[in-house]
Amino acid sequence: MNHTKETRFPAAALEHGDIVRELLDCAVACETCAASCLNEEDVTMMARCIELDRDCAELCMQAVHLLLRDSELAQPFLVVCEEACRLCAEECEKHEQDHCKRCADACERCADTCRDRLKVAS
Repeated sequence: MNHTKETRFPAAALEHGDIVRELLDCAVACETCAASCLNEEDVTMMARCIELDRDCAELCMQAVHLLLRDSELAQPFLVVCEEACRLCAEECEKHEQDHCKRCADACERCADTCRDRLKVAS
């Protein structure tokens, strides 16, 4: 007897797949950057980067949650998420570390995706 379980994704996951992937990629990049910054020789110099990494990661994850449950707050929340991603990208671009460069790239892509989604929704 075959007891394979069919995986079913909620309609919201399919509808918002692209932006959810960008938000998740950004959250992972930010968490990785924050953890890597804590291992830098001069952690004090990285304090603002760590703060923005953590804020951005949390906001991206919250946006995913709102999108996946089709919350009416999802679209307005993307405005906040876009801003957090831009601030984080600006800060990470100030640093030479590879993890900061990767984070800045992920944040820029995510901010652009949020902006594009907001344009479509309006």
